[in-house]
Amino acid sequence: MAFQKPLLRTEDLKVYFYGRDKISRAVDGVSYHIHAGETVCLVGESGCGKTVSALAALGLIPSPPGKIVGGRILFKGTDILSLDEDAMQKIRGNQISMVFQEPLTSLNPVFTIGDQIGEAIRTHETISQDALDKRCVQLLRDMGIPSPEQRLHDYPHQLSGGQRQRVMIAMALACNPDLMIADEPTTALDVTVQAQILNLLKSVQEKASMAVLYITHDLGVVSGIADRVYVMYAGLIVEEGNTRQVFGNAVHPYTMGLLASLPDRKKRGKRLHNIPGTVPNPAYKPDGCPFHPRCSHAVESCKTVEPEMIPLEEGHRCRCPVLAKKP
Repeated sequence: MAFQKPLLRTEDLKVYFYGRDKISRAVDGVSYHIHAGETVCLVGESGCGKTVSALAALGLIPSPPGKIVGGRILFKGTDILSLDEDAMQKIRGNQISMVFQEPLTSLNPVFTIGDQIGEAIRTHETISQDALDKRCVQLLRDMGIPSPEQRLHDYPHQLSGGQRQRVMIAMALACNPDLMIADEPTTALDVTVQAQILNLLKSVQEKASMAVLYITHDLGVVSGIADRVYVMYAGLIVEEGNTRQVFGNAVHPYTMGLLASLPDRKKRGKRLHNIPGTVPNPAYKPDGCPFHPRCSHAVESCKTVEPEMIPLEEGHRCRCPVLAKKP
Protein backbone atom coordinates (compact mmCIF):
# COMPACT_ATOMS: atom_id res chain seq x y z
CA MET A 1 0.00 0.00 0.00
CA ALA A 2 1.53 3.31 -1.10
CA PHE A 3 1.00 6.42 1.00
CA GLN A 4 1.75 10.10 0.46
CA LYS A 5 1.82 12.87 3.08
CA PRO A 6 0.50 11.76 6.50
CA LEU A 7 -3.09 12.65 7.35
CA LEU A 8 -2.20 12.84 11.05
CA ARG A 9 1.27 13.25 12.51
CA THR A 10 2.05 13.39 16.21
CA GLU A 11 5.50 14.76 17.03
CA ASP A 12 7.13 14.36 20.47
CA LEU A 13 3.76 14.67 22.23
CA LYS A 14 3.87 15.08 26.00
CA VAL A 15 0.74 14.97 28.15
CA TYR A 16 1.15 15.32 31.91
CA PHE A 17 -1.39 15.17 34.74
CA TYR A 18 -0.73 17.34 37.77
CA GLY A 19 -1.60 16.24 41.29
CA ARG A 20 -0.94 17.97 44.60
CA ASP A 21 2.55 16.62 45.03
CA LYS A 22 3.32 14.67 41.86
CA ILE A 23 3.31 14.84 38.07
CA SER A 24 2.08 11.85 36.08
CA ARG A 25 3.86 11.70 32.72
CA ALA A 26 1.16 9.72 30.92
CA VAL A 27 2.52 10.49 27.44
CA ASP A 28 6.18 11.39 27.47
CA GLY A 29 7.43 12.09 23.94
CA VAL A 30 5.29 10.07 21.54
CA SER A 31 5.62 10.37 17.76
CA TYR A 32 3.54 8.47 15.22
CA HIS A 33 1.77 9.10 11.92
CA ILE A 34 -1.09 7.71 9.88
CA HIS A 35 -1.91 8.15 6.20
CA ALA A 36 -5.26 8.38 4.43
CA GLY A 37 -6.83 4.94 4.06
CA GLU A 38 -4.31 3.31 6.38
CA THR A 39 -4.93 1.21 9.49
CA VAL A 40 -2.43 1.89 12.26
CA CYS A 41 -2.53 0.02 15.56
CA LEU A 42 -1.32 1.48 18.84
CA VAL A 43 -0.59 -1.46 21.14
CA GLY A 44 0.32 -1.83 24.80
CA GLU A 45 -0.91 -2.82 28.24
CA SER A 46 -3.43 -0.72 30.12
CA GLY A 47 -1.75 2.34 31.59
CA CYS A 48 0.76 2.80 28.76
CA GLY A 49 -0.79 6.08 27.56
CA LYS A 50 -2.49 4.87 24.38
CA THR A 51 -5.91 6.41 25.03
CA VAL A 52 -4.47 9.66 26.40
CA SER A 53 -2.45 10.18 23.22
CA ALA A 54 -5.60 9.66 21.14
CA LEU A 55 -7.71 11.99 23.28
CA ALA A 56 -5.09 14.67 22.78
CA ALA A 57 -5.70 14.51 19.02
CA LEU A 58 -9.35 15.36 19.67
CA GLY A 59 -8.67 18.09 22.20
CA LEU A 60 -10.31 16.04 24.94
CA ILE A 61 -7.64 16.09 27.64
CA PRO A 62 -9.38 17.27 30.86
CA SER A 63 -7.72 20.45 32.09
CA PRO A 64 -7.14 20.51 34.98
CA PRO A 65 -5.56 18.12 35.87
CA GLY A 66 -4.21 17.26 32.40
CA LYS A 67 -2.04 19.46 30.21
CA ILE A 68 -0.29 19.05 26.87
CA VAL A 69 3.16 20.34 27.75
CA GLY A 70 5.02 19.68 24.52
CA GLY A 71 4.95 18.47 20.95
CA ARG A 72 2.70 18.97 17.94
CA ILE A 73 -0.29 17.17 16.44
CA LEU A 74 -0.55 17.93 12.73
CA PHE A 75 -3.84 17.11 11.01
CA LYS A 76 -3.77 17.81 7.27
CA GLY A 77 -0.73 19.97 7.94
CA THR A 78 -2.34 22.14 10.65
CA ASP A 79 -1.20 21.93 14.27
CA ILE A 80 -4.52 21.29 16.00
CA LEU A 81 -2.99 22.15 19.38
CA SER A 82 -2.94 25.77 18.22
CA LEU A 83 -6.68 25.81 17.40
CA ASP A 84 -9.35 27.28 19.67
CA GLU A 85 -12.41 25.32 20.79
CA ASP A 86 -14.63 26.61 17.97
CA ALA A 87 -12.15 25.39 15.38
CA MET A 88 -11.79 22.04 17.15
CA GLN A 89 -15.58 21.61 17.17
CA LYS A 90 -15.52 21.71 13.38
CA ILE A 91 -12.97 18.89 13.30
CA ARG A 92 -14.19 16.74 16.21
CA GLY A 93 -16.86 14.27 15.11
CA ASN A 94 -16.68 15.60 11.57
CA GLN A 95 -13.17 15.05 10.22
CA ILE A 96 -11.87 13.01 13.17
CA SER A 97 -14.23 10.74 15.10
CA MET A 98 -13.79 8.28 17.93
CA VAL A 99 -15.32 4.98 18.98
CA PHE A 100 -14.92 4.87 22.74
CA GLN A 101 -13.99 1.80 24.75
CA GLU A 102 -17.20 1.07 26.65
CA PRO A 103 -20.41 1.92 24.79
CA LEU A 104 -22.70 1.46 27.79
CA THR A 105 -20.97 4.31 29.64
CA SER A 106 -20.27 6.36 26.48
CA LEU A 107 -23.89 6.40 25.31
CA ASN A 108 -26.28 8.69 27.18
CA PRO A 109 -28.94 6.51 28.88
CA VAL A 110 -31.70 9.17 28.69
CA PHE A 111 -31.51 9.85 24.94
CA THR A 112 -32.67 7.56 22.15
CA ILE A 113 -30.26 5.95 19.72
CA GLY A 114 -31.60 8.20 16.95
CA ASP A 115 -30.98 11.36 18.99
CA GLN A 116 -27.40 10.35 19.70
CA ILE A 117 -26.48 9.35 16.16
CA GLY A 118 -28.15 12.47 14.78
CA GLU A 119 -26.36 14.84 17.18
CA ALA A 120 -23.10 14.92 15.20
CA ILE A 121 -24.95 15.42 11.93
CA ARG A 122 -27.03 18.29 13.34
CA THR A 123 -23.88 19.88 14.78
CA HIS A 124 -22.04 19.97 11.46
CA GLU A 125 -24.83 20.12 8.86
CA THR A 126 -28.15 21.84 8.21
CA ILE A 127 -30.65 19.04 7.63
CA SER A 128 -34.40 18.45 7.99
CA GLN A 129 -35.70 16.02 10.63
CA ASP A 130 -37.09 13.68 7.99
CA ALA A 131 -33.79 13.54 6.12
CA LEU A 132 -31.94 13.11 9.41
CA ASP A 133 -34.11 10.16 10.45
CA LYS A 134 -33.60 8.48 7.08
CA ARG A 135 -29.84 8.93 7.32
CA CYS A 136 -29.72 7.53 10.85
CA VAL A 137 -31.80 4.53 9.79
CA GLN A 138 -29.43 3.90 6.89
CA LEU A 139 -26.42 4.10 9.20
CA LEU A 140 -27.96 1.51 11.51
CA ARG A 141 -28.79 -0.67 8.52
CA ASP A 142 -25.20 -0.39 7.27
CA MET A 143 -24.05 -1.50 10.73
CA GLY A 144 -26.12 -4.67 10.40
CA ILE A 145 -28.59 -3.77 13.17
CA PRO A 146 -31.98 -5.45 12.55
CA SER A 147 -35.20 -3.39 12.44
CA PRO A 148 -33.30 -0.06 12.29
CA GLU A 149 -36.51 2.01 12.16
CA GLN A 150 -37.51 0.59 15.53
CA ARG A 151 -34.02 0.79 17.06
CA LEU A 152 -33.92 4.48 16.25
CA HIS A 153 -36.39 5.05 19.11
CA ASP A 154 -34.78 2.61 21.55
CA TYR A 155 -32.53 3.53 24.47
CA PRO A 156 -29.03 2.10 25.00
CA HIS A 157 -30.10 -0.34 27.73
CA GLN A 158 -32.48 -2.00 25.26
CA LEU A 159 -29.61 -3.11 23.00
CA SER A 160 -27.06 -5.89 23.40
CA GLY A 161 -23.37 -5.13 23.90
CA GLY A 162 -22.57 -5.84 20.28
CA GLN A 163 -25.44 -3.67 19.07
CA ARG A 164 -24.35 -0.79 21.31
CA GLN A 165 -20.87 -1.00 19.84
CA ARG A 166 -22.36 -0.91 16.33
CA VAL A 167 -24.28 2.21 17.34
CA MET A 168 -21.02 3.80 18.50
CA ILE A 169 -19.47 3.03 15.11
CA ALA A 170 -22.54 4.47 13.36
CA MET A 171 -22.12 7.67 15.40
CA ALA A 172 -18.44 7.85 14.46
CA LEU A 173 -19.25 7.40 10.76
CA ALA A 174 -22.21 9.80 10.69
CA CYS A 175 -20.26 12.68 9.11
CA ASN A 176 -17.95 10.57 6.90
CA PRO A 177 -14.72 11.39 8.78
CA ASP A 178 -11.24 11.21 7.28
CA LEU A 179 -9.93 9.49 10.42
CA MET A 180 -11.65 7.25 12.94
CA ILE A 181 -10.00 6.43 16.25
CA ALA A 182 -11.23 3.11 17.65
CA ASP A 183 -10.34 2.66 21.33
CA GLU A 184 -10.55 -1.03 22.29
CA PRO A 185 -13.82 -1.41 20.34
CA THR A 186 -14.12 -5.14 21.04
CA THR A 187 -13.40 -5.13 24.79
CA ALA A 188 -15.94 -7.12 26.87
CA LEU A 189 -17.49 -8.69 23.75
CA ASP A 190 -17.45 -12.43 23.14
CA VAL A 191 -15.13 -13.82 20.47
CA THR A 192 -17.83 -14.19 17.81
CA VAL A 193 -19.07 -10.61 18.22
CA GLN A 194 -15.47 -9.35 18.30
CA ALA A 195 -14.87 -10.88 14.89
CA GLN A 196 -18.09 -9.33 13.56
CA ILE A 197 -17.13 -5.86 14.81
CA LEU A 198 -13.62 -6.13 13.33
CA ASN A 199 -15.00 -7.25 9.97
CA LEU A 200 -17.50 -4.40 10.08
CA LEU A 201 -14.75 -1.85 10.75
CA LYS A 202 -12.66 -3.23 7.91
CA SER A 203 -15.63 -3.17 5.54
CA VAL A 204 -16.65 0.44 6.26
CA GLN A 205 -13.04 1.58 6.09
CA GLU A 206 -12.60 0.11 2.60
CA LYS A 207 -15.86 1.65 1.36
CA ALA A 208 -15.05 5.11 2.72
CA SER A 209 -11.26 5.09 2.12
CA MET A 210 -10.99 6.15 5.74
CA ALA A 211 -7.93 6.04 7.99
CA VAL A 212 -8.29 4.11 11.26
CA LEU A 213 -6.17 4.43 14.38
CA TYR A 214 -6.91 1.27 16.34
CA ILE A 215 -5.99 1.23 20.04
CA THR A 216 -5.72 -2.18 21.67
CA HIS A 217 -3.79 -4.33 24.12
CA ASP A 218 -4.46 -7.46 22.04
CA LEU A 219 -1.74 -8.25 19.51
CA GLY A 220 -3.85 -11.16 18.26
CA VAL A 221 -6.37 -8.62 16.91
CA VAL A 222 -3.65 -6.46 15.38
CA SER A 223 -2.22 -9.11 13.07
CA GLY A 224 -5.40 -9.30 11.01
CA ILE A 225 -6.14 -5.60 10.54
CA ALA A 226 -2.99 -3.44 10.75
CA ASP A 227 -0.83 -1.94 8.03
CA ARG A 228 1.60 -0.64 10.62
CA VAL A 229 2.03 -1.10 14.38
CA TYR A 230 3.31 1.14 17.18
CA VAL A 231 4.07 -0.62 20.46
CA MET A 232 3.73 1.70 23.44
CA TYR A 233 5.07 1.31 26.96
CA ALA A 234 5.06 3.78 29.89
CA GLY A 235 4.26 6.79 27.72
CA LEU A 236 6.79 5.99 24.99
CA ILE A 237 6.79 4.24 21.63
CA VAL A 238 9.26 1.36 22.07
CA GLU A 239 8.92 -0.30 18.65
CA GLU A 240 7.31 0.54 15.33
CA GLY A 241 7.08 -1.12 11.95
CA ASN A 242 4.77 -2.76 9.48
CA THR A 243 2.88 -5.88 10.52
CA ARG A 244 5.47 -8.25 9.01
CA GLN A 245 8.35 -6.51 10.78
CA VAL A 246 6.73 -6.38 14.20
CA PHE A 247 5.26 -9.89 14.16
CA GLY A 248 8.06 -11.59 12.25
CA ASN A 249 11.11 -9.75 13.52
CA ALA A 250 10.29 -8.08 16.84
CA VAL A 251 13.37 -6.67 18.58
CA HIS A 252 12.24 -4.86 21.72
CA PRO A 253 11.91 -7.20 24.74
CA TYR A 254 8.46 -5.77 25.52
CA THR A 255 7.16 -6.54 22.02
CA MET A 256 8.65 -10.02 22.19
CA GLY A 257 7.00 -10.55 25.57
CA LEU A 258 3.59 -9.53 24.25
CA LEU A 259 3.95 -11.86 21.27
CA ALA A 260 5.13 -14.74 23.45
CA SER A 261 2.05 -14.37 25.67
CA LEU A 262 -0.37 -14.94 22.77
CA PRO A 263 -2.19 -18.29 22.90
CA ASP A 264 -1.28 -20.68 20.11
CA ARG A 265 -2.22 -24.22 19.11
CA LYS A 266 1.40 -25.25 19.51
CA LYS A 267 1.24 -24.09 23.14
CA ARG A 268 -1.85 -26.13 23.98
CA GLY A 269 -1.46 -27.69 27.42
CA LYS A 270 1.53 -25.49 28.23
CA ARG A 271 1.70 -22.52 30.57
CA LEU A 272 1.44 -19.21 28.70
CA HIS A 273 4.34 -16.77 28.93
CA ASN A 274 3.81 -13.72 31.10
CA ILE A 275 5.85 -10.54 31.50
CA PRO A 276 6.81 -10.19 35.18
CA GLY A 277 5.77 -7.07 37.04
CA THR A 278 3.42 -4.30 35.94
CA VAL A 279 3.46 -1.08 33.95
CA PRO A 280 4.99 1.62 36.20
CA ASN A 281 2.83 4.36 37.65
CA PRO A 282 3.39 7.37 35.34
CA ALA A 283 4.11 9.49 38.41
CA TYR A 284 6.93 7.16 39.52
CA LYS A 285 8.60 5.93 36.36
CA PRO A 286 12.06 4.46 36.82
CA ASP A 287 15.17 6.19 35.50
CA GLY A 288 16.68 5.00 32.26
CA CYS A 289 14.66 2.61 30.15
CA PRO A 290 11.21 2.37 31.75
CA PHE A 291 11.04 -1.35 30.91
CA HIS A 292 14.32 -2.33 32.57
CA PRO A 293 12.80 -3.54 35.90
CA ARG A 294 10.80 -6.18 33.96
CA CYS A 295 13.42 -6.97 31.30
CA SER A 296 15.60 -10.09 31.29
CA HIS A 297 17.98 -8.48 28.77
CA ALA A 298 18.68 -5.32 30.81
CA VAL A 299 22.30 -4.26 31.38
CA GLU A 300 23.62 -1.67 33.84
CA SER A 301 23.26 1.26 31.41
CA CYS A 302 19.53 0.50 30.99
CA LYS A 303 19.01 1.71 34.56
CA THR A 304 20.35 5.21 33.91
CA VAL A 305 20.14 6.04 30.18
CA GLU A 306 16.79 6.49 28.43
CA PRO A 307 17.31 4.90 25.00
CA GLU A 308 16.56 6.63 21.70
CA MET A 309 14.72 5.02 18.79
CA ILE A 310 17.17 3.01 16.66
CA PRO A 311 16.53 2.33 12.93
CA LEU A 312 16.65 -1.38 12.03
CA GLU A 313 15.37 -1.44 8.47
CA GLU A 314 13.12 0.84 6.45
CA GLY A 315 10.10 1.72 8.59
CA HIS A 316 11.24 -0.50 11.49
CA ARG A 317 12.67 1.10 14.64
CA CYS A 318 12.97 0.10 18.28
CA ARG A 319 14.07 1.62 21.59
CA CYS A 320 16.47 -1.10 22.76
CA PRO A 321 20.22 -0.60 22.14
CA VAL A 322 21.02 -3.96 23.72
CA LEU A 323 19.07 -6.19 21.30
CA ALA A 324 19.17 -3.87 18.28
CA LYS A 325 22.93 -4.33 18.05
CA LYS A 326 22.81 -8.12 18.21
CA PRO A 327 23.18 -9.94 14.86
